[in-house]
Amino acid sequence: MLWSTIIMAIREIRRNKLRSVLTTLGIVIGVGSVIALVTLGRGVTTKVTSDIQKMGTNLLIIVPGSERRGPTATAAQPFKFEDARAIEAEVSAIDKVAPSINRGALIVAGNRNWSSAVTGSTNAFFEVRGYEIELGHPFTEAQLQGLPVCILGATVRNELYGPQNPVGSSIRVGQVSCTVVGIMAAKGQNTFGNDQDDFVLMPLQTMQRRITGSTDVGVMFASARSNRLTTKAKSQIEMLMRERRHVPPGRPNDFTVQDMKEISNTLGNVTGVMTALLGAIASVSLIVGGIGIMNIMLVSVTERTREIGIRLSIGARAREVLLQFLVEAVTLSTLGGILGIAFGLGASLAATHFLNLPFGVQPDIILIAFGFSGAVGVAFGFFPARKASRLNPIEALRHE
Repeated sequence: MLWSTIIMAIREIRRNKLRSVLTTLGIVIGVGSVIALVTLGRGVTTKVTSDIQKMGTNLLIIVPGSERRGPTATAAQPFKFEDARAIEAEVSAIDKVAPSINRGALIVAGNRNWSSAVTGSTNAFFEVRGYEIELGHPFTEAQLQGLPVCILGATVRNELYGPQNPVGSSIRVGQVSCTVVGIMAAKGQNTFGNDQDDFVLMPLQTMQRRITGSTDVGVMFASARSNRLTTKAKSQIEMLMRERRHVPPGRPNDFTVQDMKEISNTLGNVTGVMTALLGAIASVSLIVGGIGIMNIMLVSVTERTREIGIRLSIGARAREVLLQFLVEAVTLSTLGGILGIAFGLGASLAATHFLNLPFGVQPDIILIAFGFSGAVGVAFGFFPARKASRLNPIEALRHE
């Protein structure tokens, strides 16, 4: 019974090919849009999370804040190298701390130059920030005491030397001549479009003595011993730094401890909401496609009124007529759903490649979109099918 009804529905769809194609087009676009937009949204979420993780393992960033005195706010005192040593020694949840200073400078090598950032730090910088040495070696203990040496980021190396190996050569960083002892492996751009390889790394003491002329530390990067300990590490750092910076009880901190895991979760939630919103907007086109199916099925009922009257007069039951038109509507929407899945996957693959986002098939979204397309066929095909099943056979036979 059901199989013969499906055969009849397919025969009727094939008899009006162009109309059937145009009818399913709304479903194709709706399903394809949902799959493509949700896939892109999840790709953005994955990229954001991945880029934040590339900034460092279990990373905490400690920066000086502003200190409010009455109606005015003044810059808080900077950190010292001893603060980093104290955090590493006294905060049990912390593994490594990398005190850092950042300045802009003109980097000159031979007859080529490049404006870039200069960072002064220790060897802990590599582990905390997730950088690796591609050529050369990290700073030796002797070099960390203030020798004029540096390690180049991949972008600076490409701008000044191209494919050549610059290890052992001499460059000028601002007014300081230093020897290149290493090249860092490339990390590329982060989520915010910043080039993570466009900088030069120098020993902290070299930077303080020869460039900044002070013992101040601008920022401290710390890595927790495990991902589960970042919240505990943040709390311990805040307690220690309040004590070291003599912040009175009840007064706000004159520094900030940023937990990259919290930032990652926040950005992930934001992109997740945006993905859901885009999917909801795209699903509206499925409703529009369903209205198109209902419209065409009503036209079909009108065109086939005499056929329906003949079937009813020779003994066909009302539910059989209802099932026939309902199967036609569901077949149209299901076919549109299958084509929409192919369209959505193809569009999302092309878009992720163009936008340099990770592509991943989302089985749950595919199943939901396909199921929703079938539900649209049932919902919007029921009214025309019900109308056909309730036709009066005598009146239907008179219809021209």
